[in-house]
Amino acid sequence: MKTSRVSRMIQLLTALQSGQSYGVENLTEILSISKRMVFRDLSELRKVGVPCSFDPKSRGYRIDPKFFLSSPSLNNYEALSLLLLAHKVKNHIHFPFKNSAIMAALKIESGLPEKTKRFCNTALEKISIKPGPQENLDLLDQKFTQLLDAILDKRIAAICYSLSDGQEDMETNICPYHLMYNNYAWYVLAKKESGSEICLLKLNHIKECRILDKCFVEDKKFDLAEHIGRAWSMVPEGVLYNVKLRFLPQAAQSVCDVQWHNTQTVNFQDDGSAIMEFRVDGLKEIIWWILSYGDQVQVLAPASLREKVVQIAQNVAKQLPEGLSV
Repeated sequence: MKTSRVSRMIQLLTALQSGQSYGVENLTEILSISKRMVFRDLSELRKVGVPCSFDPKSRGYRIDPKFFLSSPSLNNYEALSLLLLAHKVKNHIHFPFKNSAIMAALKIESGLPEKTKRFCNTALEKISIKPGPQENLDLLDQKFTQLLDAILDKRIAAICYSLSDGQEDMETNICPYHLMYNNYAWYVLAKKESGSEICLLKLNHIKECRILDKCFVEDKKFDLAEHIGRAWSMVPEGVLYNVKLRFLPQAAQSVCDVQWHNTQTVNFQDDGSAIMEFRVDGLKEIIWWILSYGDQVQVLAPASLREKVVQIAQNVAKQLPEGLSV
């Protein structure tokens, strides 16, 4: 749905005034316009005195936070999107400060015109989101707040961490850099005080956390996108692989409906199957995704990945109790 130029400029101002920075590609999606038009609109903002600038660190545009414009009124779908997030998505993923999000939504809702309220209430009754699998996250708000404060203040955190391989709990000091939600769980990316490598720690495994009155020097070269790179999910291994898979007709369409990785390419075959290719950093994470499709996927390349998948499948078969057959 195309918007008028005035409406588009209001959307652009609203996005850039939010305090976040937005890259050109993000703005093309938000505004449903070409990159050329985005650059033109940004130029128009500068001409009328709006302090819009490019931030090299975040690789996006933003408006100087000291510059103030009153918030525009919300239309039906803008209001619905916020209420949908607070009232429906809250049961879909574990995110911190759920109660605060609900209260914020109620404040927004209370100030909406009556016609917009009726639209949102009617629409929300007709929308559902089925909750996916989630890790149990005890004291999420507390852990999240502690680590976020430590990240913002660049302070070292002393933690007691439960290891998943049966070893004794680990006590260590970390320099936390970033919080991330992925694969049904929250993680903190951090460096150990005595180390230089970025490690990935589940918030659910942090049994105790204490913020020390001791600061760390942040590595200015750390870039989240660069660190994750082409990992299948979150953990790069330092070796790139060209992965080629064939999905049989029964699963081909559903699996190809999803963009699993930013390097993904798909070629449908005459028999209804599909060839999917990826260039990923490491194989450990993608193996379990491949196995989830059982006999509906064939590993064409690399040979090392095919051997690993076959070995795991054989090990699974060996787990059958004596006397039972497949």
